[in-house]
Amino acid sequence: MQSEYIRGVIGESRRRHDLPDAAQKIFRAALREVRADRLVRRNVHRLGAELSIRGRSFDLSCYERVFIIGIGKAAPFMTDSLAKILGRRLTEGIAICSPGQRISSNKIICLPAAHPLPDERSIRAARRIVSLAHKAGPKDLVFVLVSGGASAQVCLPRRPVTLAAKRWVTDSLLRAGADIVELNTVRKHLSEVKGGCLAEAAYPAAVINLVLSDIVGNDLENIASGPTYWDLTTYADARRILKKYFLWAKAPASVRAVIQAGLSRRIPETLKKGDHVFRKVSTFIIGDNGTALRTAASRAKALGFRPVILCAGDSGEARDAAREYAAIAAELAGSGKSGRAPVCLLAGGELTVTVRGKGRGGRNTEFALAALLEFMKRPPFFLTKSVPHARNFLVASLGTDGRDGPTDAAGAWATAATALRAAKRNLSAEEYLERNDSYNFFKKAGGLIVTGPTRTNVMDLRLILLDPAAD
Repeated sequence: MQSEYIRGVIGESRRRHDLPDAAQKIFRAALREVRADRLVRRNVHRLGAELSIRGRSFDLSCYERVFIIGIGKAAPFMTDSLAKILGRRLTEGIAICSPGQRISSNKIICLPAAHPLPDERSIRAARRIVSLAHKAGPKDLVFVLVSGGASAQVCLPRRPVTLAAKRWVTDSLLRAGADIVELNTVRKHLSEVKGGCLAEAAYPAAVINLVLSDIVGNDLENIASGPTYWDLTTYADARRILKKYFLWAKAPASVRAVIQAGLSRRIPETLKKGDHVFRKVSTFIIGDNGTALRTAASRAKALGFRPVILCAGDSGEARDAAREYAAIAAELAGSGKSGRAPVCLLAGGELTVTVRGKGRGGRNTEFALAALLEFMKRPPFFLTKSVPHARNFLVASLGTDGRDGPTDAAGAWATAATALRAAKRNLSAEEYLERNDSYNFFKKAGGLIVTGPTRTNVMDLRLILLDPAAD
């Protein structure tokens, strides 16, 4: 295969598009468009006592006090923007922030918390947030600013579940390849803050949710585990999921005890649709993956690519998705349907990884590595006697929050040149993939995407650029 890799990059110096540069520009435009502070300013406007949110008006003079609770990875940026809009109308608030991070308003308390596994800071933050919610009365207004990551950041286990037990459940389900809906179903039924419990704590105050969605289909039940939204899942669902991944018998006794108590109705279910608590709750989704994809498509078009959005909510195993997208790209490139025009295929969502090895990586670097292997199996992307004009390609995937699993990268990109460099350095892509070590593969072969904090979290973005080699 090495000679094929070498032939595959013939013409890269002659290509009409610098694909890595184009990918960077497309990603940068998409991330800028979904920055949390920008989305708040775009969707929330104030004129005197009148507050307008996506065309709906609220009279701030009707409320004695106004509180803010900001949770999730984008919390400090959403909170800072809203606090500036509210000005002196803001009474006080809490926002989850990184250690040392500050918000311009001195009325906001910044609290640190952990992700992706909760720790003692997560419990302290949850207690402070619930206490603030209880403080609100019938003539008060509570803004709850929600973004992805809050499920771990705000953790208040239902007794007798311990923090260690909650961490075990979260880590075990993640490693087993459970998707976010399954993970949140279990977490909600072991929590005193998720599944509508925060809305219950704030009742009878009015609640306005401003949501930055990191869930496929903008499912409000699962964004941050739905702390201020109803939940249609049950304790039976939680047990079924643990059994599905062969974790029920292994689960800590306290976890099984709570779920069994729920099944026997000795403790209440999560709050359901129609509960009186939600009569005073209004919810607005102000940004999502689709927003980022549409901006990416627009930028790709401006750069000379024909954009095609394949999916705005992909899910499943990263390796399976890589195989499917590579097949679509190969069919498009090999069929001649796209002619000689450069194409940008786009997709978004949140994939999963079943961890079997002891390597380092996340779902985005795993997808990029698996996709590279799939591309290099397909004739449209390397030269053969029957394929005299190979397609230059680039495949990339990144987490919009700037963090891919337990790494400092947001994701990775790859071309045929990546495979060539790996071959020259005796790096076996197959072996790295087998041990779930995608991060270290790209660290050595090149291609890691490191963005740092992005001020947003709207799941992941994937792109495939196809450009015919110049004649």
